[in-house]
Amino acid sequence: MSRPRIVIVGAGFAGYRTAQTLSREAKGRAEIVLLNPTDYFLYLPLLPQVAAGILEPRRVTVSLSGTLPHVKLVLGEAGRIDLDAREVHYTDPEGEDGTLSYDRLVLTAGSVNKLLPIPGVAEHAHGFRGLPEALYLRDHVTRQVELAAATDDPERCASRCTFVVVGAGYTGTEVAAHGQLFTDAQVAKQPLRTGMRPRWILLDIAERVLPELDERLSRTADTVLRERGVDVRMGTSVKEATPDGVLLTDGEFVETRTLVWCVGVRPDPLAESLGLPMERGRLLVDPHLQVPGRPEVFACGDAAAVPDLEKPGSYTPMTAQHAWRQGKVCARNIAASFGDGERKAYRHKDLGFVVDLGGVKAAANPLGVNLSGIAAGAVTRGYHLAAMPGNRVRVAADWLLDAVLPRQAVQLGLVRSWSVPLDTASPEVARVHGGPRSDDRPSPTEDGAPARNATPARNATPARNATPAEDTPPAGDALTPPPDQPEPGPDVAPGPVRRTDRPSEGDA
Repeated sequence: MSRPRIVIVGAGFAGYRTAQTLSREAKGRAEIVLLNPTDYFLYLPLLPQVAAGILEPRRVTVSLSGTLPHVKLVLGEAGRIDLDAREVHYTDPEGEDGTLSYDRLVLTAGSVNKLLPIPGVAEHAHGFRGLPEALYLRDHVTRQVELAAATDDPERCASRCTFVVVGAGYTGTEVAAHGQLFTDAQVAKQPLRTGMRPRWILLDIAERVLPELDERLSRTADTVLRERGVDVRMGTSVKEATPDGVLLTDGEFVETRTLVWCVGVRPDPLAESLGLPMERGRLLVDPHLQVPGRPEVFACGDAAAVPDLEKPGSYTPMTAQHAWRQGKVCARNIAASFGDGERKAYRHKDLGFVVDLGGVKAAANPLGVNLSGIAAGAVTRGYHLAAMPGNRVRVAADWLLDAVLPRQAVQLGLVRSWSVPLDTASPEVARVHGGPRSDDRPSPTEDGAPARNATPARNATPARNATPAEDTPPAGDALTPPPDQPEPGPDVAPGPVRRTDRPSEGDA
């Protein structure tokens, strides 16, 4: 008798935890298949530290095959799920199509950048949901400071050293906090014009920083940001983004070459393509994380609307803490569906939150105890080390080196602006010229629903962050480098590409 097959779509917090727990619960009695575009689990909470040069990129990635030895990894993106035939159709990184049959399906596709209908944002902003976006931002910020230090034009210097972050939630607050420290460290070695320093602006339409967290955490974070020099503007957002800057809702125009979009996330489009009952883009499930009417289908994490049994009538928020816990419950309920153990409804108890503000500063309320300063910093880093499923020693080593050695600020040029469009269903994968890409495949599925891989940014205009000598292709094709540039190959370095629509400023 063949073993039942369990297919897990997505290896984020929920997917990884489900696979990890199932591999222990199943004990070889079931075949566990994990479908994911990359071969690693990304520990998202430490991504701002990658952008700020504290951690090397591989530190926040955990090998799936190395830490899940009893799970079969299939590299690819799910494009269509046939619920009646119990099949998942996917495309691998080299463009080959494949099909996975299943006895149990777990949808943990996660979330992508949240878009708002604001003119120019999709074309000129970059998100912060994947490793490619963090690497791009790290290079871009470094480049802007270096070019600003070399110019004699005070207006150009000011615009290059103005960085606008939209969204004062968890991610945006950490990006602005770490970013100010990162750029201040750069100009300490390479001073700007007299009286000038990098300027980070944090915007949000909310009344306070970290509006979703406790007010005391909010006040702590706000104080640290303002003391550090971050321009915090609540009740303000972007009205329009242009190639030269952003127009704010209060009427002010801010000249900048950097717009970081951290307004939140939306569920992965794959959930909506199933044609099942939804709740604001999330797949409705019962407290046991099963889809009503489809007992063989489970969902958890950001892609699922899980009833909050602690707050009747509401759903659990889209946080890593919930996704991680739901993954464990989901795995045990799948095992119970095969007759191994009893089902369990998902319930949670808030353990508190931690927000790393860079240096020794943080805001934390573990188990309801509010902390700030060095104590909060120690608790925050301790929490991350405990929560990471791997790389703890390497992360701790990078933190130690950052404390005793000057931070390296160099451009690697590995990710170009056109490789990380804001409007994409795959922020975890950088677009590569000449390789397979989602928009070459038909966008609708057979039943008319949008395909998972469809990305409307196919003909987007050049990214806002592109500098006169940066790496943005012509506006006609956001995926194709300028015609006079060599195509990437074994003998061509994938460094920054020279623009053809503006005069060069020496940023080769």
